[in-house]
Amino acid sequence: MEALLNMLQALHPEVDFETCDTLMDDEILDSDDLEVLLAGISREYDVQIPEEEVNEENFNSAETIYDLIESLSE
Repeated sequence: MEALLNMLQALHPEVDFETCDTLMDDEILDSDDLEVLLAGISREYDVQIPEEEVNEENFNSAETIYDLIESLSE
């Protein structure tokens, strides 16, 4: 989870990713951010996130993103 938080902080240092749960709802993460994030997740966690999984439900918080990473790693 720490690596994910570091990736997110690099994109938006002004956001508290440990508590924010509206990353997609409030458009904090845009398409460019998602592209960078997906590449970072692929490198760090050796997991490919399918395009259909990139949605508000899975990407609204660091916790939901990490849960998705863990579920795809199994």
